[in-house]
Amino acid sequence: DNWAFLYAQRLALKQELPLRVCFCLVPRFLDATIRHYGFMLRGLQEVAKECTELNIPFHVLLGYAKDVLPAFVVRHGVGGLVTDFCPLRVPQQWVEDVRERLPEDVPFAQVDAHNIVPCWVTSPKQEYSAWTIRSKIHRQLPEFLTEFPPVIQHPYPPSTPAEPVAWEACDSSLQVDRTVKEVAWATPGTAAGLAVLQSFIAERLASFGSHRNDPNKAALSNLSPWFHFGQVSTQRAILEVQKHHGKHKESVDVFVEEAVVRRELAENFCYYNKNYDSVQGAYNWAQTTLKLHAKDKRPFLYKLQELEQGNTHDTLWNAAQLQMVQEGKMHGFLRMYWAKKILEWTHSPEEALQFAIYLNDRYELDGRDPNGYAPLRAGMLTLCVCPAGCLWSICGIHDHGWTERAVFGKIRYMNYAGCKRKFDVGQFERRYSPRK
Repeated sequence: DNWAFLYAQRLALKQELPLRVCFCLVPRFLDATIRHYGFMLRGLQEVAKECTELNIPFHVLLGYAKDVLPAFVVRHGVGGLVTDFCPLRVPQQWVEDVRERLPEDVPFAQVDAHNIVPCWVTSPKQEYSAWTIRSKIHRQLPEFLTEFPPVIQHPYPPSTPAEPVAWEACDSSLQVDRTVKEVAWATPGTAAGLAVLQSFIAERLASFGSHRNDPNKAALSNLSPWFHFGQVSTQRAILEVQKHHGKHKESVDVFVEEAVVRRELAENFCYYNKNYDSVQGAYNWAQTTLKLHAKDKRPFLYKLQELEQGNTHDTLWNAAQLQMVQEGKMHGFLRMYWAKKILEWTHSPEEALQFAIYLNDRYELDGRDPNGYAPLRAGMLTLCVCPAGCLWSICGIHDHGWTERAVFGKIRYMNYAGCKRKFDVGQFERRYSPRK
């Protein structure tokens, strides 16, 4: 279920050439920890096994793509390169660095296998809101929301097979924090991710439309870690969920809205706004109102360590933070409340955004993703032919001005009392009370 992979095989078949798959494993990536790298590497082991069954050599290259991939291309006489797409600046730079170092006679193609409607096809500019992008996406879904053709067993073997991947050496090459442990509830890999998708359809889809904003209800898909690491395609999830439209129309429509429109709106924002992780990336009205209220007295001020430990006066916020630390996934509704309180309890919007992005990227399995700014992989998947979160909550991206108040200015406000009106706050707090 990967259009870049499929395109690469199509090119290889047309030229009657071998096909190789390379993954460039970088030693560190933003604030990713062993929680993220472990999930990714175990998923890649499944990819390696499937590639072997398809007669497609799989390689893990240790290091940054610019340092290891061009030499691989020359060594194996590679005739063309295909890579996938991510709108964030670091992966964009990886692609540009490789392009500059490839032999001039080796064509290099990029395929947006991440989105259903390719990011640059949906719109040539930054869209203001879901309202402005929704019709553009839905107009093109009939063309792009199609079943995947199969990847076939490749008929042209390479002259030299791939060396078995030294997975222990891969792990040893990492320069990441190992204190943030992997989580037990999420088994990496496509097989496990597809099993979660099927359990969502069978057990939770019926209540998704009505109960998705209640942290005490089992109504979410829980698929974001597999989406983020490319182990389950969002397109596959939509195709499967849409089969149940007749029985669960509201839930299916809401799922498509969130998994397609809202998700691809975040991709659009990060692709066209180079300040996607900065207050400077906010709309003018939001920057103005935040600046006017930057010196407002804060009701509480917390240091990063206090926030990280869930050690604030707000028991709901603490419980949400502990859920993220322990499970690698905070309920989506609480992510909004969580980020807005960081704005309220820190010295400035800039500090709030810095803290929120750090905590999100360090603990969330789907951190370091466009949706965290407005479910990125810690490496670059290459096929060789032989923020809606933090910026929405803190800076009003894709939102409009609300009633003006202290600290927030015209940024949308959320509080504890409002949460109590929506769900049983006490029940959630008891579930994630600090460990004694």
